[in-house]
Amino acid sequence: MFSKLQYISQGETIYQQIRNIHHALDKGCDWIQLRFKNGTEEQLIDLAETSKLLCDTYSATFIINDNPYLCQQVDADGVHLGLTDMSVKVVRTILDEFKIIGGTANTYEDVLRRFEENCDYIGLGPYKFTTTKQNLSPLLGLEGYQNILQKLKEENIQIPIYAIGGIEIEDVGNLIKTGIHGIAVSGLITNEIEEKNDTQLNTTLYVNS
Repeated sequence: MFSKLQYISQGETIYQQIRNIHHALDKGCDWIQLRFKNGTEEQLIDLAETSKLLCDTYSATFIINDNPYLCQQVDADGVHLGLTDMSVKVVRTILDEFKIIGGTANTYEDVLRRFEENCDYIGLGPYKFTTTKQNLSPLLGLEGYQNILQKLKEENIQIPIYAIGGIEIEDVGNLIKTGIHGIAVSGLITNEIEEKNDTQLNTTLYVNS
């Protein structure tokens, strides 16, 4: 069973990353995707090993962004691949067969491609503008998700779809109504952790119920 809420880690340093991951887990997140672009390879390995231990402690799913070799090295639960990353077919030959492979999609055509590649889940976005990621693809908005999910329903294509990109707490209800499986967030949880706004964070987690 895939969680309905994914936290994509944030932080410029290892300390910030671990702090944010730990707080997300402590507040109920049970799916963590490690994304750390600024560190050295050694720092990334250290961070991945520590994050893996944290996720194991909380019985949370641990996914590595972009790097199947690191996933294999630290025995993470899986990897998430961008559209320009290594192909799903190649990654399947690297990882054990039971590892999770997720993939990014920006359009209906991307979703079909990911489905045909036998991805286990799809992160579809961006929903709206976000500062977390540079070089954004065209924004989908609520109508974009509605259109894509309707086409998938008509074609009887079933795969867990996660909305991602600039999602705020007030967006969650309408997004879930489109038929997506869940949401993937970064800034929403990170910012609330930094502001110590625990009440709002707990509200966000209702999608797991």
